[in-house]
Amino acid sequence: MLGRLTEAGDRWQLEFTRRLPHPPEKVWRALTEPEHLRAWFPQEIHGERAAGAALRFVFPGDEDDGFEGEMLTYDPPTLLEMRWGGDHLRFELRPDGDGTVLVLRDTFDDKGKAARDAAGWHECLDLLELDLAGEDRAWELGTVWRKVHPEYVDALGPDAATIGPPEGFS
Repeated sequence: MLGRLTEAGDRWQLEFTRRLPHPPEKVWRALTEPEHLRAWFPQEIHGERAAGAALRFVFPGDEDDGFEGEMLTYDPPTLLEMRWGGDHLRFELRPDGDGTVLVLRDTFDDKGKAARDAAGWHECLDLLELDLAGEDRAWELGTVWRKVHPEYVDALGPDAATIGPPEGFS
């Protein structure tokens, strides 16, 4: 279930694939509706859900500590792409029987943050699965990150771990 790291031209790309036992429409709502995003996405997303729309990503309760982005593709219920600061996020949904295959790709410049961000997305996707199942988080935020980060450092190599943990996660 670990994500994988590949070169993407002159950038780097983390890719995660999860099979979810929910229909694409339900997964789409979890990816796009604020009440679901709160359960798993690291920031609030302000802006229209439409291709070309300007977005602002802010940490809950701190409107001043945010950054800009853009909705690149909004094609319900199969494809969502956005510029998330300097990263390019792509969420693809494919029907799979009575469930959905979700593929998340995060493309970025600095390989040194790969292990840190991979552990973060890993925890976010675990939280997404809980939200979809209607379950509450049973752990303190950062617990999964702390557990899987060493696994990502081992899997991706030391040059993918030159940027340390997010604030409060060490």
